[in-house]
Amino acid sequence: MSSLPNINQEFSPKPKPTRKDILSFILPSILGILLFIVPIPQDDSITIPIAFMAGFINGALGDAIPFIIIAVMAVSVILTIGAQLLKPAFVLERDSLRSLLLVKPVWTVIRAAGLLFAVMVVFGFGAEAVYSEDTGGLLMYDLLPILLTTFLLAGFLLPLLLNFGMLEFIGVLLMKVMQPLFRVPGRSSLDCLTSWVGDGTIGVLLTTKQYESGYYTKREAAVVATTFSVVSITFTIVIIDYMELMHMFPQYYLTITIAGLFAAVIMPRIPPLSRKADTAYEGQEIKGDVEVPAGTSLVKAGFSEAVAKARSSRSPKLFVRTGLQNVLDMWIGVLPVVMAIGTVALITAEFTPFFSILGRPFEPLLALMQVPEAEAAAQTMVVGFADMFLPAIIGSGIESDMTRFIIACVSVTQLVYLSEMGGLLLGSKLPVKFRDLVFIFILRTLITLPIVVLMAHLIF
Repeated sequence: MSSLPNINQEFSPKPKPTRKDILSFILPSILGILLFIVPIPQDDSITIPIAFMAGFINGALGDAIPFIIIAVMAVSVILTIGAQLLKPAFVLERDSLRSLLLVKPVWTVIRAAGLLFAVMVVFGFGAEAVYSEDTGGLLMYDLLPILLTTFLLAGFLLPLLLNFGMLEFIGVLLMKVMQPLFRVPGRSSLDCLTSWVGDGTIGVLLTTKQYESGYYTKREAAVVATTFSVVSITFTIVIIDYMELMHMFPQYYLTITIAGLFAAVIMPRIPPLSRKADTAYEGQEIKGDVEVPAGTSLVKAGFSEAVAKARSSRSPKLFVRTGLQNVLDMWIGVLPVVMAIGTVALITAEFTPFFSILGRPFEPLLALMQVPEAEAAAQTMVVGFADMFLPAIIGSGIESDMTRFIIACVSVTQLVYLSEMGGLLLGSKLPVKFRDLVFIFILRTLITLPIVVLMAHLIF
């Protein structure tokens, strides 16, 4: 790994902030935290406001959502092919459109495949393996509607966290914690918290924007995206409820947190993440953490940086333009990729013994750790790479409460699954390749499994 130059930004006293400057930092930042991070009750579960609003919009749109998704994917494919064939000036002159539409041929094919699969599912023609409710149907009717509305809301509202100083403030406060423990900048603390407590897909979007702006190196962006972008609290509740262990949710989430933190400490220090280059995105200058001089408190330095950031970001036009770009990036660049890769992965899991064969080496390991029904549990250890919900589907019939508890915990802490998180990572501009995801999935499984099993033995 290349050594980092001294990229810390010098802290210099800023002009005395006005009341307007202070309010420009505090009000949008508090609103962003309330929307993206603070959990709220919903019926018998917990969610975050962004996810709640996305669900409300889904309910309002109803049966129209699949056709809206097809329309978005069609626009993605038409614009991608049109931009590559015609190379219009309005695309070439804008970095954002150029990077979104002038992609490699393989991504053009994947976007087109995602559109084709979506049309096959909605209109029910072609191979049943594609439009089955357990493959393409699962993605089209359960996952993509959530992503469609979540990307819309999160894309427009994400500047509340990004543009008004909250990252600068929290980053300065925690820079002495994040770097030694997780080898990432202090400003990533809010990113990590948003991903962990809020929603992993929103976390990936936040990480991508920070990386493109030069705040993360390739290594740091890969670490944050593949270490902290877990599924939302809502989805963990869905899994534990599906396993009929809802009464054990506190123990379940405690186990996930402990195992996840162990993995977050270890993963950045071993390949493939440790071998990622400490260089910026496409010529961007690396913007490191602020270097606070002796005698200046972290709170004062963080507040000064935050207010300065907010002062430069008050333009409503900039807010709308940034939000619109976020939405386009995720709708055009990610939705068809998730549909294409996720469908292929689920077909492989449902109609071939591929993942069952891959899971067999875990059987003696689980037996050694005294996990009941080790043979049945072994096949769930790998199938989660296709979709994080598959282990719960396959393992729900296991009689042992302890084994179902272990499967539920491991399926979340593995983190990388192609039907959503893996597809999002591959479709984004983050420096993560397919082979990286394979190794990261395996390593996270081997790291978190013993911790989860130990916690299960203590709990049961």
